[in-house]
Amino acid sequence: MKNGLEKHHGLWDLAVLCFLRERPMHPYEMQRLLLERHWDEVLVLKRGSLYHAISRLLASRLITATGVSRDGRRPERTTYQIATEGRRELVLWLREMVALPVREPSTFMAAINFLIHLAPSDAIAQLDHRAQRLEQELSATEIAMKRVAAHVARLHLLEAEYQLWMRKAELQWVRNLLQEADKTTNPIKERMTPPCPPQPCLLRRLPTAVPPTSASPSPVCCCCRHSSARFFPAQLG
Repeated sequence: MKNGLEKHHGLWDLAVLCFLRERPMHPYEMQRLLLERHWDEVLVLKRGSLYHAISRLLASRLITATGVSRDGRRPERTTYQIATEGRRELVLWLREMVALPVREPSTFMAAINFLIHLAPSDAIAQLDHRAQRLEQELSATEIAMKRVAAHVARLHLLEAEYQLWMRKAELQWVRNLLQEADKTTNPIKERMTPPCPPQPCLLRRLPTAVPPTSASPSPVCCCCRHSSARFFPAQLG
């Protein structure tokens, strides 16, 4: 079974369904509310994204058009409403998104993956800069949330609270990594070896050879450091 994101194409579809669950709307009102509620911080704003989502939902019969109106000299506006099937799908989709963890893209994770291309001292310095910025961001966010919490129910702050805790976890991880900077077993210094010349990973060809036994150590590829255990999990127990 495909998950909700694959079935409904993207978060724009979810946003449209949520808007129309409140009341019938035309796209201009959706765009206004999107900016007022700062949903643009979650959705990737591209020209036509909202209208593409509306077209997909119409084709899936999850929403319907209720009529066309004109306000003065402005262009005609089509108002949409959520269908009964759309209400059901919205609830099912949200349940799945909340319950099932998914891997989400992260530019920082990508940068860590390519950290080997920085000198150890440079990598450590940039991580320290990141930690300092994270501390400043966390301090400002916590102050702002305390002010807002006096006037807004916590339910409306859960998104900001979640982001705050994710940032705290990231800061703790970076700080722990930096504390090991002077140790000989520091993972940053271990990875800062000159990359081998471009060549196919030798271990990628291991499935055609004799797999190692559990008694013998797992060889590590000199060019990409892949362990043969990755290719023979069953034999290695």
